[in-house]
Amino acid sequence: MSFVPGNQQRHLRACMVCSIVQIQQRFIREGCPNCESFLDLQNRPETVQECTSQVFEGLITLADPSKSWVARWQRLDGYVPGVYAVKVVGLLPEEVVQTIENAGGRYVPRDGTVHDDDA
Repeated sequence: MSFVPGNQQRHLRACMVCSIVQIQQRFIREGCPNCESFLDLQNRPETVQECTSQVFEGLITLADPSKSWVARWQRLDGYVPGVYAVKVVGLLPEEVVQTIENAGGRYVPRDGTVHDDDA
């Protein structure tokens, strides 16, 4: 994540699938660097609104997710370096969850409702 000026922090959003934090315009302009292949957020503001949340807790900065125990603990290993939320509040639309499952993935909510033994 690039530097975010203080007046832009209210525009921060977290992806409900991978929990990466970016400003809303970056999600719209570039999509999600981890989930774009199935979320298709780029140039789709309404989908960005549905699949990201302004309500999140804590921030983790990961320089090398493949070597970080925090990344493993937060299920972020394999993702791009960046800033991630510890918890993301919100519900993905059912059709998006179905798209993830059809792509061979498994959606695990990032709001703390599913514990590691459930995931």
